[in-house]
Amino acid sequence: MRLFECFWKEWPVPGKVLAGVLGLSLAAPMAGCNKKAVPAAAPAMQAMPVMVQPVTLASVPSTDSYVATIKSRRSATIEPQVDGNLTKILVRSGDAVKAGAVLMQIDPLKQEATVEAQQATEQQQRAVYQYSETDLVRQSQLYKDGIISKQTYDQAMQAFANSKAALDSAGAQTRTQREQLAYYQIRAPFAGIVGDIPVHLGDYVSSSTTLTTVDEDKDLEAYIYIPTERAAEASTGLGVDLLDVSGAVLAHTSLDFVSPEVDNNLQGILVKAPVPRSSQQLRNGQILNARITWSTAQTPTVPVLAVTRIGDQSFLYVAAAQGAGYAAHQVSVKLGEPVGNVYPVLGGLNVGDRVILSGIQFLQEGVPVVPMQAPGPQAKAGH
Repeated sequence: MRLFECFWKEWPVPGKVLAGVLGLSLAAPMAGCNKKAVPAAAPAMQAMPVMVQPVTLASVPSTDSYVATIKSRRSATIEPQVDGNLTKILVRSGDAVKAGAVLMQIDPLKQEATVEAQQATEQQQRAVYQYSETDLVRQSQLYKDGIISKQTYDQAMQAFANSKAALDSAGAQTRTQREQLAYYQIRAPFAGIVGDIPVHLGDYVSSSTTLTTVDEDKDLEAYIYIPTERAAEASTGLGVDLLDVSGAVLAHTSLDFVSPEVDNNLQGILVKAPVPRSSQQLRNGQILNARITWSTAQTPTVPVLAVTRIGDQSFLYVAAAQGAGYAAHQVSVKLGEPVGNVYPVLGGLNVGDRVILSGIQFLQEGVPVVPMQAPGPQAKAGH
């Protein structure tokens, strides 16, 4: 019936003719009836413009980061040389002091009394010496006049010599006690920064008590322990970057010492690098990261923003030739640690491959693209 209705609408003819037509095979397809049922062809996918950048070679350093400790070449732990109670603390932690500045004082009263007593003894010996000297002059004249014997004169000379020796001894002891008195004032051995002060006024201190520390705020060094397997590569002159917790470079320096032996406790090799004096942010005892550059090689690189990660795998899109145009092709790549804004490529790409930088979130495998050269120094270097 549908066939009849179709012919009736499309071809209005007399009934006899129509009956003859119906005698034909009803299985034959009617082109006029089926024309409207054929779906229209889907339009071709429009190519998406994308920014691309060729993979180029760049100098990429081979680096490792280790924990470093900043130490001063001149650092002193201040301990008293005499016993007693602290009567004065004249500085605070963090104060900058000059060489010879008084830091603390131990009660000197007992020693002052000792010095005074020794001075009195010295004066007494001086009086004996002066008397013996005068008596020797007198005895010498009497001996010349023949009034006294040689023995009496010799005794006068002996008394003078004894008094002189006693005076010299008393003078030496006085100087010693005065020097001892100076130990009751604790002074800075050199200009530097005062460290922690764990003692308090009135504390009894002895020669084993730590009063504070003084660290010179210049001539700092970075102490770094590297693993033994790096021993063959460690040498003076290797570049070192001192980094803060965010990875920013605080100072750039180089190794100037490599220990010839392994530290038994840490099982590492000590290397040192001087800290530039312009690095005001670094302090003695500070712990930070040190990045050592072992070598530099020409390596393919890609911008960080071109890389996407799925799990532990890294992917990016390249503009691959397809027919008369280009299509996005997803590539799995092996990357090194980022250096600035680029990744070194260890595998998966070749120099000259066009890496797609823009519209990555809209791309799928095989999507047509129109490559446009990304601006920038690296894009120019790729030509």
